[in-house]
Amino acid sequence: MKYIAFFLVVATLILSPFTMASSSIHNEDSIAELKAQMAQLSKRLDNMDTYTATLGKSKKKLAWAEKIKIKGDMRYRYETIEDDRKLAAAGADDRNRSRIRARLGVTAQVSEDVKAGFALATGTNGGDPVSSNSTFNGGNSDKGIVLDQGYISWKFYDNMTLTAGKTKVPYFKPGKSGLIFDGDLRPEGAHIKYKNNNVFATLGYNFLNSDDGSSGNNDIIETYGAQVGYKFKVDKNTKVTVGLGYYNIPLSGSELADVMTDQFGNSKNGTTYAYNYEIQQVFAEVKTKIAGQKSTFYADYIKNDGDSDITGISDPKEDTGFVYGVKVGSAKKKGGFAFGYAHQDLEQDATFGGHTDSDFGGGGTDTKGSKLSAALGLSKNTSLALIYFDTEYGKESRGTQYDYERLQVDLKTKF
Repeated sequence: MKYIAFFLVVATLILSPFTMASSSIHNEDSIAELKAQMAQLSKRLDNMDTYTATLGKSKKKLAWAEKIKIKGDMRYRYETIEDDRKLAAAGADDRNRSRIRARLGVTAQVSEDVKAGFALATGTNGGDPVSSNSTFNGGNSDKGIVLDQGYISWKFYDNMTLTAGKTKVPYFKPGKSGLIFDGDLRPEGAHIKYKNNNVFATLGYNFLNSDDGSSGNNDIIETYGAQVGYKFKVDKNTKVTVGLGYYNIPLSGSELADVMTDQFGNSKNGTTYAYNYEIQQVFAEVKTKIAGQKSTFYADYIKNDGDSDITGISDPKEDTGFVYGVKVGSAKKKGGFAFGYAHQDLEQDATFGGHTDSDFGGGGTDTKGSKLSAALGLSKNTSLALIYFDTEYGKESRGTQYDYERLQVDLKTKF
């Protein structure tokens, strides 16, 4: 562009004497003026080249920044809990509390086939593995921030990715239910995922404890998982997902204190877990539209085929669990409305209690009941939600069945 403009100016200087001669207005002042204009234009074009070069360097720097993505969410929660077992204690009353959960995640596309990410969340070091909530207490004391996720993903083959670190649960959860895995759980280890247009599969290798101690005499507790599913469309509004899963959590004989300090409903033998957990899963999810509203129907069934490594303990009898439910509508936009219902029954040794939904029946296994929810969109990605749990727990693990009711009011947003 600079050279075209320069050529035009030079051409004007060359032709101007003839033009001015023919019009009888040629003079030295006009030539001098044109030379000055040419010099000024040349200077401007030089400045433009400098600006263009600087802009090019900036774009290179921005190209790296464009590989970084930041997202997060914030939730304020008020909840009230009525636990009949605790109410039976002298002086006990309903529990009321306010809590906050804040999470911030960063991902970087390091190269075409490698991605890395980490996330921070409210919580305490070594705290609850199935909750990132912090309770308002301590006279307005600071709330802790901990590492919620940290991982590296490598796409090593078409449709196949290896991820290692601390991540979200990699397995498909119908209706996002917490029958096996709570939504806040962050497994540690590695998994491989395969996905194409219709078929998906996941293989997982994780730890409950990866350190055998400085003397090498502690237990390393490894877990394994596999899931395969198939997605297909019935029509333009209806998508179906079905699949199978298998999860192996060998805990029989492991000390409670080495895992979760509490059995969370699971059977125990003294201070150890009584059973292994070899969980077989069948699930289905249907997403469609009803009267123009997005709707999801889902069901999940599990059975534990694990036995005991301890002499004299028979196979578990309370070994199945299921959930089914429906969700209708969306509260992602202002004025949007959504509601949901789910019924769940999780027997004592159907799965590892320490990883199940921490809100349903107070968390753990040996629980059953219903969950109702409703949400109203206040603005884009901001909503007010009500969740009510009407549940029971403890029939097998405590010898008495207790009523457990929980009401949550959530104000939440994400970005």
